[in-house]
Amino acid sequence: MASERGGLCGPGFLRPGTGNKGEEMKSQIHLIRHGITEGNQKKLYYGAADIPLAEEGIAGLRELVEQGIYPQADGGDFYTTGMLRTEQTLAMVYGEVDHQQIEELREMNFGQFEMKSYKELKDVPEYAAWSGDETGWAESPGGESINGFGQRISEGLKILIGRHRLKELSVRHSGKDAITTLVCHGGTIASIMEQNFPGEREHFYKWIPDPGHGFTLTLEDGEIVKYEEF
Repeated sequence: MASERGGLCGPGFLRPGTGNKGEEMKSQIHLIRHGITEGNQKKLYYGAADIPLAEEGIAGLRELVEQGIYPQADGGDFYTTGMLRTEQTLAMVYGEVDHQQIEELREMNFGQFEMKSYKELKDVPEYAAWSGDETGWAESPGGESINGFGQRISEGLKILIGRHRLKELSVRHSGKDAITTLVCHGGTIASIMEQNFPGEREHFYKWIPDPGHGFTLTLEDGEIVKYEEF
């Protein structure tokens, strides 16, 4: 599935150089959600909890690798959020590659609700106040608000795109494409997609890919212009 949007070009940037066989260089960022964890299996609220992949998650990633769903990223730059589940997923998909971490792109912090289920929280007054908030600014105790999370992800994306622009410059005369891969979280990906393609899906949660899946973003002049789901 692919989609693109208008309003593509921003002033002040040079268009990337040419890639292979005289074609314009591709500029792409791959967003990959980590594999299944205990938190997914038990339907827990978790983001800041640094939990590993479950055995089911490891097996699922192996199957996806065998199916060949992942984009080629040879010669590209790699990032995780530093959380164990993202580190494990990157290693399983692309091997023990050199990479950097962008902590600003971590999952939402649910504070005192971390590693708890709806059943455990439904009668807690603080949970009722937080989950019933319609402003987006209510914070879970010790955690983040939805809007605060979105602002953090926006800042993290600026960091990622800034580094990707440097990648573009480094390969513009080499005949190679500029490729960046980020292994992160479902909420992180949904926030990025909702911010860049507003109104395209009916709800934030509709942007969350299945574990191990994600999106390829295509950039022009530093702007995200279209995506393809994998």
